[in-house]
Amino acid sequence: MAGDLIGLLKGEAQADRVVPRSGQAAKLTLAVSGAMAFLAVFALALSLASGRLADRWAEALAQSSTIRLSAPEAEIEAQTWAVLAVLQQTPGVDSARALSDDEQRALLEPWFGPDLPVADLPVPRLIEVIETPEGYDAAGLRQRLAAEAPGAVLDDHTRWRAPLIAAADRLRLLGLVSLMLILASTAAMITLAAQAALASNEQVIRVMRLVGARDTYIARAFVRRFTRRALTGAGMGAVLGMIAVALLPSAAEEGAFLTGLGFQGAGWLLPLAIPPLAAVIAFWATRIAAFRTLRGLR
Repeated sequence: MAGDLIGLLKGEAQADRVVPRSGQAAKLTLAVSGAMAFLAVFALALSLASGRLADRWAEALAQSSTIRLSAPEAEIEAQTWAVLAVLQQTPGVDSARALSDDEQRALLEPWFGPDLPVADLPVPRLIEVIETPEGYDAAGLRQRLAAEAPGAVLDDHTRWRAPLIAAADRLRLLGLVSLMLILASTAAMITLAAQAALASNEQVIRVMRLVGARDTYIARAFVRRFTRRALTGAGMGAVLGMIAVALLPSAAEEGAFLTGLGFQGAGWLLPLAIPPLAAVIAFWATRIAAFRTLRGLR
């Protein structure tokens, strides 16, 4: 292992003649490494963005609740004040306020447009509730609201928060699984390319054996060449992938689901690990394929 790594860095011109410098094997290794690194950048970006999405959803919905108040127009103000009075007396409630017409219009704007006449429509009054870290007794609050304001309905966002976070976590898992499949596919394709190169040089390998070359010496030449090709191809693919990710739409407050699909801060350094990882995969895939094929040529 140590000898292979030293040879990989130093290089041996005489041994390198065994491996073809061009041809289908060389093109396949470069193309596969580049394409897989390009896809790996996107899989990594998806995984990281999904993690941020889950955190953002959890933070946005945590420690907040909404009370929807539906009542006749003549009673809406009185019941609103009754709800606010109940909330002020409820342990675990940090603050509460009724949303203005402009705020309710902004909430409904994505569905009904900016000119919705909220004041002229029977839209329920929304009251925002901010909890303390300890939280409040939801069941007890519902009972008090039913007594003081029959038209008030408490929504603690539980039914929304859990499915959204679960969906984001599954997206993150999907990104990681995709990354693993990409790496496995890279190893398989490099193995096939190395076996093709070995088979095409069978006569040269037999002659080298006749003059005393050991299998380790021959295999090292293939390992070195294919590792360098994988590193070069993956480097180009990773750079192109990072450029493509940088050109994606940035995160938007109005909130398309996949905006902000990319890297942030130190996360931009993570794709730089893909080319060395591809080189390690190529090293082991070629090494295993070379010794297996050489044993078959005896």
